[in-house]
Amino acid sequence: MQNFDVAIIGAGPGGYVAAIRCAQLGMKTAIIEKRKTLGGTCLNVGCIPSKALLDSSEHYHNAKDKFATHGIRLTNLKVDMKQMIKRKNEVVEQTTGGIDFLMKKNKITVFHGTGALKTNTTIEITGDDDKKESIEASKIILATGSKPNLPDAFNYDGNRVISSKEALEIDKVPKKLIVIGAGVIGLELGSVFARLGTEVTVVEYQDRLLPTMDKDASKELNRALKKLGIKFNYKHMVTEVKATKTSATVRFQKRDTETIITEKADYCLVAIGRVAYTQNLGLENVGIPMDDRGRIEVDGHFQTAVPNIYAIGDVIKGAMLAHKAEEEGMYVAEYLNGQKPHIDHNLIPGVVYTWPEVSAVGKTEEELKEAGVAYKVGKFPYKALGRARASMDTEGMVKVIAHKDTDELLGVHMVGARAADMIMEAVALMEFRGSAEDMARICHPHPTYTEAVKEAALAATESRPIHI
Repeated sequence: MQNFDVAIIGAGPGGYVAAIRCAQLGMKTAIIEKRKTLGGTCLNVGCIPSKALLDSSEHYHNAKDKFATHGIRLTNLKVDMKQMIKRKNEVVEQTTGGIDFLMKKNKITVFHGTGALKTNTTIEITGDDDKKESIEASKIILATGSKPNLPDAFNYDGNRVISSKEALEIDKVPKKLIVIGAGVIGLELGSVFARLGTEVTVVEYQDRLLPTMDKDASKELNRALKKLGIKFNYKHMVTEVKATKTSATVRFQKRDTETIITEKADYCLVAIGRVAYTQNLGLENVGIPMDDRGRIEVDGHFQTAVPNIYAIGDVIKGAMLAHKAEEEGMYVAEYLNGQKPHIDHNLIPGVVYTWPEVSAVGKTEEELKEAGVAYKVGKFPYKALGRARASMDTEGMVKVIAHKDTDELLGVHMVGARAADMIMEAVALMEFRGSAEDMARICHPHPTYTEAVKEAALAATESRPIHI
């Protein structure tokens, strides 16, 4: 039986980053992955392939709706969906191949199969051929991630009632798509198909899209996606989903009424969130408890009830984000090495890759109100930016929230072109407890989208934005 200093179950962003950092710190490291390729959901059927399709579909949408305004005239424009999927698969292959290279570079031993805890130091690995082998490890990190939440009542069949995984493989533009859930996954994939000409209907139980994000950002994106042609049914609950070989029928009812709507589509995408993947992990063999949502309970150092076993990423509490898992993986590796790492979960940014993009860090205005914190707000619209007008990306805004008395930045929320990249200015300043005035006094290059950040900070500091 091979013996390791540390073994990681799960090779997603959390697991493979933890493995690399452990190896860098001199630990003999193993990683176990049930897929044939490394990278987990994110690289294989999540973040990376969805962004590839989002970019491809945005190129087509711009060519169809905006190029003529730029003086670029096209004829016989059409979607080659099979090529779009082929390119997406090539991006995935290149990215997962890069993880293979990193494992070899860092001399990490890779096992392909399903890992399960037998004791607190023994992991049994079952391969595709049901062949079993066991390894020993002094420390174990659980990083098995999450899977789509697919309630039995929705009759998921992977054919017409689908999850995000199957949505990424559709190689013919559907005439109609019904999306259950107005969260990140539903909006991103709904955007892909809406841009390509699909009639997209979204059914959401809450009263708005992105219900966990700032209300102003939610309203701004709602306007943009409606212009794209997406139809939203808020405050509606799904009562029935049925599928045939060629279609899906969804019945949904407006909350607190008897009004029932029935719609038929080529596909029904179930996008109501994800659940921790802890099945068959052997937690019961070592006495590791889970909470009522099936997540592994950990302390402030990501240590489970069993002292030498740790858990990170989607299997524990917190936002289900690849970069959160990465930071937690780094933290555990360094903690095991006797270091004193740091992570502030309040300052983990969130991004939605629609167009316009949405990004945020820190507290929402609603959270601050509920907590009774005194705050002030500054906003600045994209339409007042010269750079945005030049690129025809005038939808969006930046919102800066600072403490009313100390001026410390408490939250920054953005909707607009390149918001996913721009949010890092706010993250960096907030890590050092910067103020709105600090943000406002930094010289921002002109003409850029980032000028909206400076102007919003000026609005929050002294209610003195320059360009509105």
